[in-house]
Amino acid sequence: MSSFFDAPEPRQVLPAEYPLWDEALALVNRDLAVTLPEQGPLRLLGLPAYDGSEGENVYVALADGEWHGNFLEPAPADSLAVALSAVTDAAQETVTERLWQAWPLCGEHRLGMHPRKEEDGRLSWWCAGAAARREAAHIRAAVGGLDALVRPHRPNRKRRRRG
Repeated sequence: MSSFFDAPEPRQVLPAEYPLWDEALALVNRDLAVTLPEQGPLRLLGLPAYDGSEGENVYVALADGEWHGNFLEPAPADSLAVALSAVTDAAQETVTERLWQAWPLCGEHRLGMHPRKEEDGRLSWWCAGAAARREAAHIRAAVGGLDALVRPHRPNRKRRRRG
């Protein structure tokens, strides 16, 4: 027997149920894999709407199923740009609140970055810069593009001798 106050069980959203959110989440997961490689990929979870209406609310959750914050509004977006903005905000909220750390961090300033829409419509990770050193704010990379900033370690690379 369940009571009125029992929370509904979340379900993992299946691939292709919300194609634009899937595509947006894949971009955000690229950045998560580069910046927090020990974390599994984020996923979408669905829960019945709390107001008793038809449908469900979809959340961005950690690999273990934990999430924080609001659901993605209101239904799958009609454009990738809108979907990416919503998923990026939800992902950042979940990662920051569930792991208790700023995410992602600017590699130059070690400050948390925030998503910002650029003039050309792209969504990018923005860093406020180091105010104490009077360094200007800057765009670090497009959302989904933080992997381009990381140079892979090549342990078998030959060193040149100077002589």
